[in-house]
Amino acid sequence: MGPKRQRMIEQAPPPGTFYGPHPGSAFMFNPYGFVPPLPVFPVVRLRGLPFDCAELDVVEFFRGLDVVDVLFVHKNNKVTGEAFCVLGVPLQVDFALHKNRQNMGRRYVEVFRSTKQEYYKAIANEVAESRVHCTVTAGGGDGGRGGGSGVNGGHSPRRNVQTARSSDDGQENADHTGILRLRGLPFSAGKEDILDFFKDFDLSEDSIHVTVNGEGRPTGDAFVEFGSAEESRAAMVKDRKMLGSRYIELFPSSVEELEDALSRGR
Repeated sequence: MGPKRQRMIEQAPPPGTFYGPHPGSAFMFNPYGFVPPLPVFPVVRLRGLPFDCAELDVVEFFRGLDVVDVLFVHKNNKVTGEAFCVLGVPLQVDFALHKNRQNMGRRYVEVFRSTKQEYYKAIANEVAESRVHCTVTAGGGDGGRGGGSGVNGGHSPRRNVQTARSSDDGQENADHTGILRLRGLPFSAGKEDILDFFKDFDLSEDSIHVTVNGEGRPTGDAFVEFGSAEESRAAMVKDRKMLGSRYIELFPSSVEELEDALSRGR
């Protein structure tokens, strides 16, 4: 243990480093037992945001927490309804997760634990897209907005980025298993509506699963089983297309996620 502890000390950042590892042991003592350490980097990912969402809307959504930065995810210069939110201290991540599936306007927002790597990758994508945007608009005026610091005066690693744009290829690069998850369905939508939504694909009602909560009420989600992974990948062209008055988000899913969702409604 001596040499191992020495290596841990040597690898640790100087005391006071803002987002450095927890200086204690691998677990924190609790009178009721040992609990895992707090997440190192205080960032969460949001999904399902209204397309007109602004930074102040996210700050209001997380009222009571210290929001340091909000990074909206874009794809081809279009909003995706996703964002990363950096908080003041790691302890606030758990409080932010309590906001999962609570409403912002008329849409419920999903909140996930994220990592520094995911956040910095999104920043890199933002930089790359801003360069493309500046190249396209060169000679036609200002290539983008000036950078700035994070929300509430906090300093962000992206403070010198010229535009608040990024691209996220997560859905395209995700492994397809032949199952897609639909999000944002009208609560009145049934299997026939989903069949019509995917009318260009060979589906049956048995391949459609509309999920409900523990009280038997629709959740706004559904799962569709396609004949193959290639079909589900091709069906992604329907991502963010309208069903009635609502746009529908599509995500590659799995048998495990499908079974878990169905079990929650039993």
